[in-house]
This record gives sequence, structure tokens and C-alpha cells, in this order.
Amino acid sequence: MRVFKFGGASVKDAAGVKNLAQIIKRYADQLVVVVSAMGKTTNAMETIVEAYMNNQAVELAKRFNEVKVYHLQIVEELFGQDNACLQELFNQLELKLESEPSLNYDFEYDQIVPFGELMSTTIISTYLNETGMTNKWLDIRKYIRTDDCYRSANIDWPLTQELLSRKIKATDAPLVITQGFIGSTETNLTTTLGREGSDFTGAIIAHVLDAESLAIWKDVPGVLNADPRWYPRAVKIDELSYWEAIELTYYGAQVIHPKTLKPLQNKQIPLLVNSFIEPEKRGTVIQSSEQSGELQPIFVLKRNQVLISMSPKDFSFIIEESMSDIFHIFSEHRIKLNMMQTSALNFSVCVDDSKRLKAAIDELQIQFDVRYNEDMELVTIRHYTDAAIEEIIANKEVVDSQVSRKTARYVLKASEWQF
Repeated sequence: MRVFKFGGASVKDAAGVKNLAQIIKRYADQLVVVVSAMGKTTNAMETIVEAYMNNQAVELAKRFNEVKVYHLQIVEELFGQDNACLQELFNQLELKLESEPSLNYDFEYDQIVPFGELMSTTIISTYLNETGMTNKWLDIRKYIRTDDCYRSANIDWPLTQELLSRKIKATDAPLVITQGFIGSTETNLTTTLGREGSDFTGAIIAHVLDAESLAIWKDVPGVLNADPRWYPRAVKIDELSYWEAIELTYYGAQVIHPKTLKPLQNKQIPLLVNSFIEPEKRGTVIQSSEQSGELQPIFVLKRNQVLISMSPKDFSFIIEESMSDIFHIFSEHRIKLNMMQTSALNFSVCVDDSKRLKAAIDELQIQFDVRYNEDMELVTIRHYTDAAIEEIIANKEVVDSQVSRKTARYVLKASEWQF
């Protein structure tokens, strides 16, 4: 059994769906395919959530219609005008949007945004069946069970293992099409696994099924040593260890979802990162626990950062109790600390700028003097060299830094990157 995962960029239009079909045609025996929402649909669904929560009826109708038109255009190009495969999903979404929203934004987000995945997989499953590739469409929400931590749900592994393995083993179709990113609670309320969580779904399925491998198909040739959108000299890395890959995802590399690797490493399942543009070419293989050979410098950029500095109001030292209080506040507000730095009287953290941040800062200010710098960027260099550091910080305003044996990190004032 193999597991494939295709992201939104790979199925952004009818040509993408046809390309997906050509790729999986080579492996259609004993294959589970996980698919994200099409193109930028998740972003579009998020604008629907905003309009819904703010009772903006005109804006809501406009955004909903844009999503419908986009998907119907793909359906028409694939099947002609008469295919009604999405009508039931449109009806369900419309019914939801006509209801009164609750006060829980994260809950409502999880009831609306996953329609993107349901629509994409419905189109793909229907297309494959009509072109002779018999498959089973699976509503993954029935089998991946989670808690009710909406927008970042935690997996109930024993129940998911039982439900999913039993279902897949009972499926006689050689090809299964299902959704990434979503699950459900024990009361069948939809949850999501975090932005870009479809990779994690693929890893969950691969783990449960003891798959031969998980292949993630992307618009890049594999894992690169930097994002080419900001670093034009990026090159492909042929092989990574699980350890190194986990380090990169921790620091913010977006090529793989951070939670993806643990379920694979626990069962020694290789992760393949391949290009759907050039599927015949070898991508990156992530496997084994030890990194073989020397790695060149790897660069990870996180934009939209806030650097927060906290000092006790009574001029006392930053001690374990102070840090415990700080960690508790950030944890309560579900804010991840991307970098930490401590001194006798000061504790600094670098975090993503988010809607949750103001409430956390307000709470911190009760106990600490708090200063913060917005519009920051955090650059991490793994396996750094002096030349690599100089290349990154040249002509940049360095606000904070942290250097260890293998990793150098710099908080920089945001500005244009020029190489």
C-alpha cells in the first residue's frame, strides 16, 4: 500500500486534475490518494468565514458565488455542463451559511472551510471513475477522530487506528480518494488539523496502514535548501534524515507540515517529496535516523514576526517561576514561540503575528514590563558557514541573534531581499 498526497497547486484547474490522473495511473493498485482543496480555495473559504461571522450578507453571497463559479468551471471543462456532482455539497454549505453563527470563530471555521476539500475530492473521484479508474471516495471525517480543539485538533490515535484500518481493509477498490486537513470529534463535528494539514493526514493514513511510503507531490523538484521565492539560489537536497527534516519544520520550513514526520519515523516509513510538474524525476527522500554526508547551508525564513521582550516589574531576576508564568500565558493563547532568549532581567521571544497576540500581551503586562517590535523577520541557517551568514545579514538591521553549533538565527527588520 502506498499513500500519495496532492496539494492545492497540483489541482488548481482541469489540467491539474488530468495530470494527477496520469501520475496515479502508474500506481493505481493499492493506493490511497489524499487531496487538498483546489488552488487558493482555502483562502477563499476563509473570506467566507469572515463575512459569515461579521454578518456581511452581500459580501458573503459574493464570496460564496465566486467559490461556486470556480469549481463549476473546472467541472464543466472535465465533464461538460450536465454533471451535478457538487450540487449536494453546495446545498449543505448554503444551509450552513443561512444559519446564525455562534461566537466561537474557530468552531465556525472548521464547519465551513473543509468544504474545499470535500469539493476537490468529489470532482477528482468522479473524473477518475468516468475515465475508467475505478475508485472509492472516502469521507475521512468518519475515520480520523480528534478532540474539539478546533483549527488545531489533536488525533485520537487508538480510535483512528481502529476505524481507519478496518475501513480500508474492507474496501475492495484498488484506489481510494480522500481529503486532507480534516477530521471530526466523537460527536461528528468537523475539525481541522492546522493550516496545510493535508501532509499530516497523509502521514496518519500511512502510519495506520503500515504503508510502503508516503509521497507528497508539490510544485518544486523536492526539498530545497531555501524557498526560491526569496532566495533565488535555492537547490534541491537529494536525501534528508527524519531528524534533519524535523529540525527544518520546527524552524518554519513550509515544504512539509511540522506534524507529518513523527508518525512516519515511528514506523520507518520513507517520505518522498516529488514534483507533479516533472513526475518522472527523482525528488527528495526523507528516511533513516542519521544524516549521511555533509549538508550545505539551509535557509528558513519566517515573515510577519513580532519580537516581544518581558522584564519583571520589580526589577527581580528572570527565574524559573517567571518563565513558567510566561509559558503558561502563551500556551493558553495557543501562541507558538519561534525563538527564545533570556538574560538576568529580560526574556525575549519571537512569535508569529496573529489575532491572538493582543490578548496575550495584555495578560503579560499585568506581571511584566512588555516591549515589542512588529514587522520582523526570523531567518534560520542550518549548517551555517561564515559566508552564508554574511550573505543573509548583509545590509540588514539585526535586532536579535542566536548561534549554536549547527544553527544560526537572526531577527531582522523586514525589508526587501536582494542577492
